[in-house]
Amino acid sequence: MEANVHGCEPALPSAKAGKPALADRPLISSAQAGRLVGLFKVLGNDTRLRLLHALHRDGEVPAGELAEQVGMRPQAVSNQLQRLADRGIVTARRDGNRIFYSIADPCVPAVLDLALCLTEETAVAGDANP
Repeated sequence: MEANVHGCEPALPSAKAGKPALADRPLISSAQAGRLVGLFKVLGNDTRLRLLHALHRDGEVPAGELAEQVGMRPQAVSNQLQRLADRGIVTARRDGNRIFYSIADPCVPAVLDLALCLTEETAVAGDANP
């Protein structure tokens, strides 16, 4: 597939997840829209976004190492990871006294990639139109 005019690669996370493409779906219902709002609220946190990016880059990572990467206390990171786990976005595996986290949903990296692309493009557009 070709990149769009803004340089962002088109992502097809729905195809990878075995789901129909957005254009092929019926208009979302109020209930679906409400669930999306809940998802965006969970994703609308800078720490959780950084944790997801670290997990995508490094795969399965122990909570303590994630805490070091984002410069936070392990307990604070564990609390944020639990919020993501509660939504099924990440999964946890215990090995002795360490808990390893990884991304559970194959759509997450594409969402992050598209969101970064959008913010980079809107920043460029914002700079062009002060």
